[in-house]
Amino acid sequence: MRCVIARYPFDLTKAGVLESMKGITPEPITGESVTIGRRRYPAKQVGQVITRQDRRDFSSGEVVRAMARLGFTCHAHPEAAPPARELSPLETASELLGSPATGQA
Repeated sequence: MRCVIARYPFDLTKAGVLESMKGITPEPITGESVTIGRRRYPAKQVGQVITRQDRRDFSSGEVVRAMARLGFTCHAHPEAAPPARELSPLETASELLGSPATGQA
C-alpha cells in the first residue's frame, strides 16, 4: 500500500511492518498507539522504525491512518484518570494525622 508520511511516499505492507517491528521493545504509551503482533507500540515509535525518519517530522495521526489502512488495530489517547474527589477539611486533617475521619463529633 502506498501512503504518505511526512510528505514522503512509502510502499508499506503488513508483513513488512511486522518484520520491521520484530525485536523492538515498546516504549511507554502516552498518546495514540498501534497493536502490532501481540505488542502495543506508541504511534511515533512505529513511524520512526518503519520510515527511518525523525519523530518530529511526522504526526502520530499520519502513522495511525497508515496502520489502520494496513489492518492494524489503532488506539486513541489513553483515558485520563477521573478527577480525585476533593477532601473536606476534616478528612484532610485526619489523613495528615494518620487516623480515619469519622465525620462525627
